[in-house]
Amino acid sequence: MFDLTGKVVLLTGATGGIGNSIAKKMIKQGAKLILSGTRQNILDKLSSELGNDTKTIVTDLSSKESIANLAQEAETCFGKIDILINNAGITADNLFLRMKDEDWDNVININLSASMRLTRQVIKGMLKRKYGRIIFISSIVGYTGNPGQTNYSASKSALVGLTKSIALEVAARGITCNLIAPGFISTPMTEKLTNEQKSKIIVNIPINRLGRVEDIANGCVFLSSDEASFITGTSLHINGGMSMI
Repeated sequence: MFDLTGKVVLLTGATGGIGNSIAKKMIKQGAKLILSGTRQNILDKLSSELGNDTKTIVTDLSSKESIANLAQEAETCFGKIDILINNAGITADNLFLRMKDEDWDNVININLSASMRLTRQVIKGMLKRKYGRIIFISSIVGYTGNPGQTNYSASKSALVGLTKSIALEVAARGITCNLIAPGFISTPMTEKLTNEQKSKIIVNIPINRLGRVEDIANGCVFLSSDEASFITGTSLHINGGMSMI
């Protein structure tokens, strides 16, 4: 079940906690990996842990040229890209009235526009081969909103419409396009929260814990698999019941 042997995965944001877990799960299921991120040393460390079926490409997703180069170089690593996981994202939090244009533009550019541009490049090969899996990583706040995160929430919400529209355009060519919306996940970012802050979050989660990075990775494996071949244009909410949409 969920055998990805021979499949080639391009994963952005591989140096973060969720990206790291996705990479390890994909390798475990037999996939070959192309890891993209901004920090060469962390990419190299992860690649050495995962073995020979991994390649690394340092990418500046704020640059259109760098995105185009990533897509072209990734295609040559193993001769194809079967699965694209758009996981990279940034935050620049502030109250709406205090938010600078620069912070709005940067978050929208990385979280939304860069994912669109990379997908537009990669999907060309998928269309030729009549096979592909595209996954966008959104967030619960793309559905619920969050004070101080208007830019982040807007970028993650927009991915929903992008997912559905792409899915409709390419479904007949053997390509699925889906979205995962994580809730509050235990990562180095949430580890900075105090116990009191964590408790206030957990009290609103029916399953009574923060999510684990493996929970998101498992969702990616499922949506990448043949078992999910009849699922497209949908959002998989992995939030412990915090928001039942």
